[in-house]
Amino acid sequence: MKKLAVVLTLVLCLYSHASAQEWTRFRGPNGQGHSNAKNVPVKWTQSDYLWTADLPGTGHSSPVIWGDKLFITCCDQKQAKASVLALSTADGKTLWKKDYQLADSRMNALNSYAASTPAVDKDRIFVIWPTPNELTVIALDHDGNEKWQKKFGPISSRHGPCVSPMLYGDLVIFTQEQEMNQQGLKSRWLALNRNDGQTRWEIPRDNGSHVSHATPCVNADDSGRDYLVFSSLVYGISAVDPKNGSILWEQPGFTVRALTSPVLAGNLIIATCGSGGSGKTLLAVRAASKGTPAGVAYKIEDRTVPFVSSAIAVNDLLFTFHDQGQVVCRDAQTGAEKWAEKPGGRFFGSPICVEDRLYCMSADGEVVVIKVADRYELLSVNPLGEKTQATPAVAGGVLYLRTLTKVFALGPAKN
Repeated sequence: MKKLAVVLTLVLCLYSHASAQEWTRFRGPNGQGHSNAKNVPVKWTQSDYLWTADLPGTGHSSPVIWGDKLFITCCDQKQAKASVLALSTADGKTLWKKDYQLADSRMNALNSYAASTPAVDKDRIFVIWPTPNELTVIALDHDGNEKWQKKFGPISSRHGPCVSPMLYGDLVIFTQEQEMNQQGLKSRWLALNRNDGQTRWEIPRDNGSHVSHATPCVNADDSGRDYLVFSSLVYGISAVDPKNGSILWEQPGFTVRALTSPVLAGNLIIATCGSGGSGKTLLAVRAASKGTPAGVAYKIEDRTVPFVSSAIAVNDLLFTFHDQGQVVCRDAQTGAEKWAEKPGGRFFGSPICVEDRLYCMSADGEVVVIKVADRYELLSVNPLGEKTQATPAVAGGVLYLRTLTKVFALGPAKN
């Protein structure tokens, strides 16, 4: 009986930990878009939401969650004012709000001062306000008290920048890329100390004709050693040692900007680039291993490649959601197309996977739910009532959906 009690306790602990999975950055754990939640609804109505919260501004950033707090950014686009908020995951009430006055900046109508998704750990939330005039990184504790703030100068970008941070160990990692410019501004990738914001390492990078906005992720080599994966116009896919910022290997393959973040599919790293409202290249790279250099596994250049929305790999399948509304399923290892369908609406947000289902929000404000399978099966289309460019988040078994001015919380399906 004692042994049984111990086993049951371990099972309950594991279940509790799984259901309480935190959502700490853009696209959740390691930026791959995967959740371990169970029983998230497939189809729902307005009455099924646990709560709905009105935001004091607009924005495109995605929520991040730690424990009983959801962190989100929004802005007054006309006044160049930006805000960080903490909402209670229990009822959506605002716990605190921190306001910032930014320098008025020109940017594409589809961009926003509140487009960058924060990152969060058990102690702090890290926010980046990237404008053409100044890139500012801010660390706040979970009660909204500012711990440090660092400025990194302007960004040359014709459409306005969008930079989301990631966390690794005691580092805050982000990119500050520049277009070719007359001001002498140079591109760089940076890692800051989480505790005080001091620069731990900086990688000088060449400027490109366009700025890339991809958020890195973490992969491991054959020996189990971690490395950071970046994607960019100039260098394609890059592997970086997180300890000192040294370049381990690079595989070029892009000719235009990389907006989408890299995804891992078995032994492959996959990323895309695009320009002018359409994707250009999907690049699948086989990572360097045991003395074998990195190399291109396959490369796709056609109208099915997404421009803004990041891909998602599930088991042996790769799914992409296109800016013009097309969803494509491929064999992740070969790139061979399984199916291509258009469930409706354009996609600027990225998909996430919950159990055997993909959730992605269209720009028109509909949550498209598709079965993870090598045959197309549209499970539902759920209207939100407002446009959105954000990506869903999941934590504690709850699905969080952000539109321009609202956040929705959707709990486990009722049995």
